[in-house]
Amino acid sequence: MLVGTKTRRVAVIGGIRIPFARAQGAYARVGNQEMLTAALAGLVQRYGLDTVDVGEVAAGAVLKHSSQWNLTRECVLSSGLAPTTPAYDLQRACGTSLEAAIAIGNKIALGQIACGIAGGVDTASDAPIVYGRAYQQMLLDSFRGRTLVDRVKPWLRFRPGFLKPVAPSVSEPRTGLTMGQSTELMARSFGVSREDQDQLALESHSKAARAYDDGFFNDLIVPFQGLTADNTLRRDTSLEQLARLKPAFDRKAGTLTAGNSTAMTDGAATVFLASEEWARARGVPVQAYLTYGRAGAVDFVNRDGLLMAPAYAVPRLLADAGLRLSDFDYYEIHEAFAAQVLCTLRAWESASFCRERLGLPAPLGAIDRSRLNVTGSSLALGHPFAATGARIVATLAKLLQTRGGRRGLISICTAGGMGVTAILESDR
Repeated sequence: MLVGTKTRRVAVIGGIRIPFARAQGAYARVGNQEMLTAALAGLVQRYGLDTVDVGEVAAGAVLKHSSQWNLTRECVLSSGLAPTTPAYDLQRACGTSLEAAIAIGNKIALGQIACGIAGGVDTASDAPIVYGRAYQQMLLDSFRGRTLVDRVKPWLRFRPGFLKPVAPSVSEPRTGLTMGQSTELMARSFGVSREDQDQLALESHSKAARAYDDGFFNDLIVPFQGLTADNTLRRDTSLEQLARLKPAFDRKAGTLTAGNSTAMTDGAATVFLASEEWARARGVPVQAYLTYGRAGAVDFVNRDGLLMAPAYAVPRLLADAGLRLSDFDYYEIHEAFAAQVLCTLRAWESASFCRERLGLPAPLGAIDRSRLNVTGSSLALGHPFAATGARIVATLAKLLQTRGGRRGLISICTAGGMGVTAILESDR
């Protein structure tokens, strides 16, 4: 049956990831399968899951080869989990592993499974290299041939230019703009300055460095390929250094730079979820509870900024939960770009935006910035697209367990004008 006799609370037991690495560096010779397997194996070892009947594993990658059509299941088979563990792939761009956590959480809540794992992985260092459609069609026509002549004839169309690879692109098909170019437009629309972006970037690196020094990440990360910590972190950066960087997406008048935008990153992250009853029966500590989740999308072609979907999804999430924006101890807002974070915050503070776009009678409100990304976020730690959601869930759950607080808000923007949001809560 699809639904059990009652809904169950969804407990976050904890998460494990490998260090995130700048693309074309430490992980240049490994791919998605090796990275996700390592993260899963770390989770299995940390929580003794080799002897546990895990109900399901859901994970995904944004950039993957066609041969990785069953990526998550293949990783499960090498992770130490029971080979009878079901697994499947999903993908919602940068929100992939948060979406996976919500999917696993729903199955736990409905009683379909007692526990499960969500995760994500991405590599920009092992991106698929493809060739143009003319070459593809020629090869397929040859494959379809029934006779030797039929198979050879298509090759008469071959031209040396067919061997020119199609460069990997992160441009939106509908607009032709990259995410950075789209965010430049958002920054101008909301009046976000270069200085404010650099300040947010500096704060992300400073907070992450402090968290590392405090040992916060010690039990969240397992070593991989010689790395023991994220190598995207810049401990010695300063506002002066950030100010010297040139615009990256609009060379003449842009405000987005390599310093206030996330670096291309390789990495993988996982998080273990279970029903409250499952955890209690085994004496397993619960870090937090996944209580609400919601996705959203905007018309980024004709009206809204590409990365503004969370500005719409969060108010709906708050309505679901009966909460206000100020009712949170922690705000984990994915930092695709410093500008995107600041645009979202300004939208919530804007009476006109909230009235005209969200249909609210008053601004959603301002957040306490001291509660924002308190251990750093993607600008400092890196952003392997599909892995970021699981990183954030694990981080926030540990914050609620170790530093106190009642609840935390997660907001992740994605390509395609979408966003995924969630709420974690604690009984403490």
